[in-house]
Amino acid sequence: MQQDVFELGGATYTSRLIVGTGKYRDFEETRAAIDASGAEIVTVAVRRVNITSRDSDNLLDHLDLDRITILPNTAGCYTAEDAVRTARLAREAGVGSLVKLEVIGDEKTLFPDVPATIEAARVLVGEGFVVLPYLNDDPIAAKRLADLGCAAVMPLAAPIGSGLGIRNPYNLKIILEQSEVPVIVDAGVGTASDVARAMELGCEAVLLNTAIAGAKDPIAMAEAMKLGVRAGRLAYLAGRIPKKLYATASSPIEGLLD
Repeated sequence: MQQDVFELGGATYTSRLIVGTGKYRDFEETRAAIDASGAEIVTVAVRRVNITSRDSDNLLDHLDLDRITILPNTAGCYTAEDAVRTARLAREAGVGSLVKLEVIGDEKTLFPDVPATIEAARVLVGEGFVVLPYLNDDPIAAKRLADLGCAAVMPLAAPIGSGLGIRNPYNLKIILEQSEVPVIVDAGVGTASDVARAMELGCEAVLLNTAIAGAKDPIAMAEAMKLGVRAGRLAYLAGRIPKKLYATASSPIEGLLD
């Protein structure tokens, strides 16, 4: 497992858990949860959390930037133009070219606007961004975004913040089978077993926020998520036994009656 690394945007990571920074009580709890999760990539909503101005309390001052890669995201954007503008703002602030692309199509469900996401991805890839688009569990959209040059695709497991877990593992399997870029489950997981299931399917990583920040004990849940990722990934690499309708004896019977 120590050699089982995760590559993204030309960098290598040992943790396959990506965590967010929203909904915590304060920056101290945010850092404690991140540390407990073992995450090496942390996503930040540029429009909601200060990472661009030094004139007020800046989240980056509370994080170990020698260990953590900041993944700015365009949460809260409802048009391709807003998403592109937000990504540019983050890069100009020195955060880097890695960006999680979100273009929301509906305020109630927070489902992505896929045509607008594709439009924004085309622009950002052309400008040298390392684009990680949030999308529905739609194999066609995932393929189009990968063909545009996105560094990964990030299909949702369920609606953002719902905690419902993976609703459609079959679509995720199709995306995994056809994808030539990493598949990262993003949004909707609720607990460690959801994370483990995503990893057992073969996903490269999982991104989550509310499941940790909204837990009764965020620090304990962060550690649970870390362990869930490790368990699911190890089970995937080990290769599970096939499912059978009938029982199979777990101990051999040859030689017992000789």
